[in-house]
Amino acid sequence: QMQLSESGGGLVQAGDSLRLSCVASGFAFARANMGWFRQAPGKEREFVAGISMDDQPYYANFALMEGRWTISRDNAKNIVYLDMSSLKPSDTATYYCASSGGSITMLRHLYNVWGQGTQVTVSS
Repeated sequence: QMQLSESGGGLVQAGDSLRLSCVASGFAFARANMGWFRQAPGKEREFVAGISMDDQPYYANFALMEGRWTISRDNAKNIVYLDMSSLKPSDTATYYCASSGGSITMLRHLYNVWGQGTQVTVSS
């Protein structure tokens, strides 16, 4: 059974940093493209960052412009990380990791394995 499990969310203050983790099981993680999405209340789920099976990161335009996000992976541990810095209240959302198999993509509908999400709340 293919599974993803996120952790690392919580309540933080503006300006803090946070590392989210996502542990994968039940599929060939090292051969999978992975991504992080977020969904704020009342908004659509949006792509934040992805990383290819050969360890090449890519980011949504807003993430590239802000430069506060870093995605990485550890294939030995089947974990993908999202490091976030200088957090803002507007970053408050549920953060999800997902796998798109062999597709390097930002398109949500091409991600077919999803975690349950981890809540990040940033207070001002």
